[in-house]
Amino acid sequence: MTLRINDTAPDFTADTTDGPIHFHDWIGDGWVVLFSHPKDFTPICTTELGTMAGLQKEFDRRNTKIIGISVDPVDSHHRWKGDIQKVSGHTVNYPLIGDKDLAVAKLYDMLPASAGDTSEGRSPADNQTVRSVFVIGPDKKVKLILTYPMSTGRNFQEILRAIDSIQLTAKHPVSTPADWQPGEDIVIAGSVSDEDAIKRFGPFETILPYIRKAKQPSS
Repeated sequence: MTLRINDTAPDFTADTTDGPIHFHDWIGDGWVVLFSHPKDFTPICTTELGTMAGLQKEFDRRNTKIIGISVDPVDSHHRWKGDIQKVSGHTVNYPLIGDKDLAVAKLYDMLPASAGDTSEGRSPADNQTVRSVFVIGPDKKVKLILTYPMSTGRNFQEILRAIDSIQLTAKHPVSTPADWQPGEDIVIAGSVSDEDAIKRFGPFETILPYIRKAKQPSS
C-alpha cells in the first residue's frame, strides 16, 4: 500500500522494549511520532535515538508520545540502548518496536513486499528506506511524513516545530507560513470571511487577496 497524509495510520500489534502493544490502543487520545531505523548499532540512528530521549519532555508537553522502530528484534534493541546512552548521555525510556519479520516496515510502505520476511542477514543498505518519521494525530490519521537518507541525521527541532503547527491548525482555521515559529503571525484560511476573521483574530493585514496575516490565536 502507498501511505499518504490524511490516511489512517495502519494498525498493528508488535513486541517492543516495553512489552507487546496494539498500536492504535497505545496511541490513545493523544499524538504520536513513529520514527524508523534500518538497523540497530548504526551510527546516525544511535545519535537520533539519543536526541529523541533528550527531548522527551518537549514531546510530553505537546501530548505526543514517541515510539521508535528498527528492523531488528527486541533483544537487540535492549543491547543497543547502552550505546545510545553512552553516546548521548540520555536514557531511552520510550518503546522501540522489534520488526524482525519486516511486517511493520512493509505496512508503512518503507520496504517492498519482495523484501522477504526476516531481518536476519540484511544490511543497513538493504533497509535504507526505513528512515521515515510519521506524525499521527488522535484521530489515527497520518499528519506528516518525512524520509531521510541514512547519511543525514534528522532535525528533531523541525519535527517539534511541525507538530506545533499541525496542532495549532487542527484547532483554528489558519495555516503557518514558511519558517514559522510558535508565536509568529499566521495566515487566515480562505474559508474564513473578512468579517469572521475580525471576530476570530482581531485586526489582520491583507498582503494579497489570498494572504491575510494575523496574530497567532491562543491555543
